[in-house]
Amino acid sequence: MKQTFYFCILLLFWITACKNNGEETLAREMLEDIQSNYAPDKRVALFDVSWKDGVLIGETNVKEAHQELLEKLNTEGISYTDSVKLLPDPALGDLNMALVTNSVANIRSEPRHSAELATQALMGTPLNVLKASGSWYLVQTPDGYLSWVDAAAIVRLNQESLNLWMEKDKVVVTEMIANIYADESTSDIVSDITAGNVLELIEISQTGYSVALPDNRRGFISLEKAVPYERWKNSRSTDDQSLIQTARLMMGSPYLWGGTSPKGMDCSGFTKTIYFLNGMVIPRDASQQINEGELVDSDKNWENLEVGDLLFFGVPATAESKERVVHVGMWIGDNQFIHSRGRVRISSFDPDDENYDAYELNRYLRTKRIRNKPSEHILSVDQVLQ
Repeated sequence: MKQTFYFCILLLFWITACKNNGEETLAREMLEDIQSNYAPDKRVALFDVSWKDGVLIGETNVKEAHQELLEKLNTEGISYTDSVKLLPDPALGDLNMALVTNSVANIRSEPRHSAELATQALMGTPLNVLKASGSWYLVQTPDGYLSWVDAAAIVRLNQESLNLWMEKDKVVVTEMIANIYADESTSDIVSDITAGNVLELIEISQTGYSVALPDNRRGFISLEKAVPYERWKNSRSTDDQSLIQTARLMMGSPYLWGGTSPKGMDCSGFTKTIYFLNGMVIPRDASQQINEGELVDSDKNWENLEVGDLLFFGVPATAESKERVVHVGMWIGDNQFIHSRGRVRISSFDPDDENYDAYELNRYLRTKRIRNKPSEHILSVDQVLQ
C-alpha cells in the first residue's frame, strides 16, 4: 500500500514536471516568435522579455507585442504571472516627451559619457522618453533609434507642452556651423548652432531673427543663417543639385562614429544628414538604410546609377555567415560618390581618376534608390518637426 502511495506521488510529480516543462518550452517559443515579429531590430524596438518559472519578466515599449503575448498564453491555458514593465516608465509621470536643447545631443548606447556614441539629435528634435537611470534618459528619436541621453541636453515635457511648441512659428538653421548671440548688438554667445537646428521664432527684423531655444533661452540669429520653417520646408528638394550641394558643404568634416551632424558624422550619419537637410528622414544605420528603396545595381553597372543613389559596401554572405553591411556613400555622377571615411571625401571608380578608390570598389555590395521611392521607414521632415 505504502509503495503504491509513493509511486502515485512520484507519478504526479513527473506529470507536473512534464507539464511545466512543456509550458515553459511553449512560452519561450512564443517569446521568440513575438520578438521576431515586433522587435527584430533591437536598435528601434525594445522587447526585453523572458520567462522564468512561470513569471514574465523584463520590459518593452511595444505594447502590442506584450498584449499579443498575454493573449497567446491565455489561449493555450498557460498559467503565468505578468511582471513585465511597460514603457514609458510610470515613474516619469506625464513628462515622457522631450526636446533637444543643445545644438547637437550626443546619444549613447549606455547611460554614461564613456559609452559608445550611438547617434545624435539636433536642437529642436522631439524625443520619446522611456525611462531614467540617474541623470540619463532612455529616449527614442523620430527615426525610431533607442539610446541614452544626458539630462543636460534635453528639456522634458508632457504631450500638451510639446504640442504647443510644435504649433509655434519656427526658424531652421541653414548655416553648417554658427552661433546664437544674446542680441543684435553684442558678441555674447548664447549657444552654438548647426544646420537643421529648429528654434522658436519670436520676431523678424531687417537684420535677423529673435529666437527662443526649446529651454526658453533667448537670442538673435542674422538673416542669412536661418529660414522660417514653412519657407525652409517648401524649399527642400532631393533634386541632383540640392543633394550634391548639401553634401559638398560638408567636405572635409571629420569622421565621428555615431555622428549625424555637420560637426562630425559616420558614413550613414553623413547620408542621413544629406537627406534630412533636403527634407527626408531616413533610417540611422547603413544596415538599415540598405533595406529601403529600390535595388538599382549589384553588378557594378555604374551607368544604371543616378545622383542620390546610396552605395553599400561590406562583406558578402557565405554559406557560413550572413552579409555584413559596413559602409555607405552617395552617388554624385561621373563615376564618383561622396562618403565619410576618415573625413567626408569624394571617391571614384574610374581607375584614371585621382580619387580612384580600389578599396571601396573591392567591397562593393549594391546600390539602392530611395529618392522618390516611397518606403516604410522613410519620413518627411514635416512628419517629425510639425
